[in-house]
Amino acid sequence: MVFIDYIINLSIFSLLVSTPLAIGSFFNHKALKNWRYWVGIYGGIVSVVLIKLSFQQQGYSYDIRYAPIILAFVYFGPLTGIITAIFALVTRLLESGQWSTAIIGWITIIIIFSIIHFVTKRLTHVKKSVIYYASYVLIYIIIVPIIFHAFRDKPLFHLQYLIFVLLGVIIGNLLIESYEKLHRLNRRLRDMYKLVEASETKYRLIAENTSDLIMVLDREQAISYLSPSHEHVLGYPCSELLEHKCFKLLLHPEDTPSFRESISRMFEDKESKSMEFRLKHKDGRWIEFESRCMPVIGKEDGVENIVTISRDISERKKSEEILLQSEKLSIVGELAAGVAHEIRNPLTTIKGFVQLYKAENSSIVYTDLLLNELERIESITSELLSLGKPQAVQLNQVNIGELLENTVELLHPQAILNNIRFDVKIDDGSYFIKGEKNQLKQVFLNVLKNAIEAMPLGGEVQISLGKGDANHCVILVKDHGQGIPEELLPRLGEPFYSLKEKGTGLGVMICHKILKQHHGSITYQSKLKEGTTVEIKLPLIS
Repeated sequence: MVFIDYIINLSIFSLLVSTPLAIGSFFNHKALKNWRYWVGIYGGIVSVVLIKLSFQQQGYSYDIRYAPIILAFVYFGPLTGIITAIFALVTRLLESGQWSTAIIGWITIIIIFSIIHFVTKRLTHVKKSVIYYASYVLIYIIIVPIIFHAFRDKPLFHLQYLIFVLLGVIIGNLLIESYEKLHRLNRRLRDMYKLVEASETKYRLIAENTSDLIMVLDREQAISYLSPSHEHVLGYPCSELLEHKCFKLLLHPEDTPSFRESISRMFEDKESKSMEFRLKHKDGRWIEFESRCMPVIGKEDGVENIVTISRDISERKKSEEILLQSEKLSIVGELAAGVAHEIRNPLTTIKGFVQLYKAENSSIVYTDLLLNELERIESITSELLSLGKPQAVQLNQVNIGELLENTVELLHPQAILNNIRFDVKIDDGSYFIKGEKNQLKQVFLNVLKNAIEAMPLGGEVQISLGKGDANHCVILVKDHGQGIPEELLPRLGEPFYSLKEKGTGLGVMICHKILKQHHGSITYQSKLKEGTTVEIKLPLIS
């Protein structure tokens, strides 16, 4: 029966100690004001319950009221311990007699425990518990059996009682220490989760708001992650790219073998690489990308994934082409200066002697042919000079409609000789621009001559002038000749690139230069056997 009573008391004591600990673990609250008072009051209530549960055995009374007092001193200090001890003392005095023994023992324990608290501040709770319990045992032996001669002939009673209290202290220690360790672990995990969440949020913020395309590939070259920027840049939803695995279908056929080979090699070599490839936009156009690919080392020192960060370099490519074109123009300019000096002077001499020879020998047929070819050389030289020599442009108000009509009239005889008809349509209203009249006339002459030469069998050249967008006027010149292959259109305007047998390409190049000086533009649309349309845009005077 004694053993069962022990078990019952210790079980209830364990329940009373663990209940507030368990309840507190469910709440993330701030510490109460003067919380040590409240802990002391709860400890006192536990002591009261333990005294009420004390049991009699062979005339002796057993309870473990000093176990919560020891624990209160160990974990919360003298204030909490004294409050707990007051509850225990009052209940003890009300329950039984022998007040002098209880009061003297209580006062001695409180004084000794308070002194021990200040001596053992830096020790762990477990070591403190050992010291407090040892002090309690020493005080108990001195006061109860020695000073008051209580049950001196019953050492077994004292031993059982002290072991009973020891079990209470040990159980309380185990419960509180395990809770504190779990609480520290939980707090550490919570802090770690916060760090992980903050890190994830930061990287997600970067990944979801960058204009670069971030992609993760596994060893099978399947996509495991796509940044949302794919939808903005390529027009396809990421879910569609992942679900149908159609990213590889977006690669340009010419780039697909090298892309796959480079990715496969990275899994073997474990080295970062850069590559360029083209991806197809949802609207059908191709976008050029520069990609930096980095292997991610996983278990067993092997590459588990490849992270690719791709950037749209279409604008950079255009800038490089413009820079290359500028370099070509600079070279042509330097060449033109040399040609002007080295060719034009002897050309004038040759032309003069041929003209004299023709005057003296008018019957010779080849002199006309020689003069025509010399004029052609002179014309090419003049075009080169216009490129190489900086020209002062004096901008005046020009009625573009009148200028266009005058140019058409100049070419009317040539058009009739080539069986060409001009169909001119100018919208109502006046179109005035700031420009140099003669240079603009040269542009129109070059474009219209090219249209005439594109139709050796004759036909109709449609010319229109109208209002465009953003305060611009638009001149359209459309012929019905053989047309130009689409892949050759970007090369129009390059020096010495021409589709005509005897052409130099300088005429179109001069047109580009003049229109650029006038803040205008020239574009071409053409299909084989359907003709060519030239569109010229010029800014109107506000």
